[in-house]
Amino acid sequence: MLAKINNFEIDLSKPIDISIPLTNTDENPIAWYIEKPTIEPVVFGEWIGKVSEGKSSTNFNNIFFNPHGHGTHTECLGHITNNFYSINQALKQFFFVAQLITIEPEKLGDDLVITKNQVEKAINAWTSSAKTEALIIRTIPNQKEKKSRKYSNTNPPYVSEEAAIFIRESEIQHLLIDLPSVDKEHDEGKLLAHKAFWNVKDTLHLNSDARLNATITEMIFVPNEIADGNYLLNLQIASFENDASPSKPILYSVLFF
Repeated sequence: MLAKINNFEIDLSKPIDISIPLTNTDENPIAWYIEKPTIEPVVFGEWIGKVSEGKSSTNFNNIFFNPHGHGTHTECLGHITNNFYSINQALKQFFFVAQLITIEPEKLGDDLVITKNQVEKAINAWTSSAKTEALIIRTIPNQKEKKSRKYSNTNPPYVSEEAAIFIRESEIQHLLIDLPSVDKEHDEGKLLAHKAFWNVKDTLHLNSDARLNATITEMIFVPNEIADGNYLLNLQIASFENDASPSKPILYSVLFF
């Protein structure tokens, strides 16, 4: 099925899902020192909300999870501000012109860092007749183990403040990355990349030019066979009034017309 969106022709029958599913197994990725998600039937006395138990005509599960630590999620600046801001209010459009780039983070002391020069070079390698609204960063090495990795206390790679400023100044509204955070795991609460991308100068008193509608999506997974280049992104979230929501970013290969 072909459709024309944002001056692109796309085939809706060939979606590229770059989200990681949430499960209650040891295969679920975990960050931020929490346990795996819980998915279990509701129990009322002898009644169990599970058809296979012979106690119910329906499956009726409770799910306990954390969007930031349990898989692909999209967050707004409410993640770091004193006042409440909701991803459900921040994200009101869902299709974006996107660019996928692949970067091998540079060694900096004990850290692996995505630098401004790397991002700038990778972006400039691709030109588009349409303005890029979303940037998707795939890091290498890109093993399938990312889909089940336990990130706590592993000091994963992160985005430098300068790179985040460059991305913001490039007027990219939506940043997607295959890491648990754009910031260093143990950074004394500085959150330099988050603040730089959202242009948040003071988390207690939000500046008037902070980017209320910009989003960061973390813990995606882009298979190696998906080539760098231009795509149409459909960024789907659940309607949670929360700073973040589990999300399902979908890419579509595009043809200009």
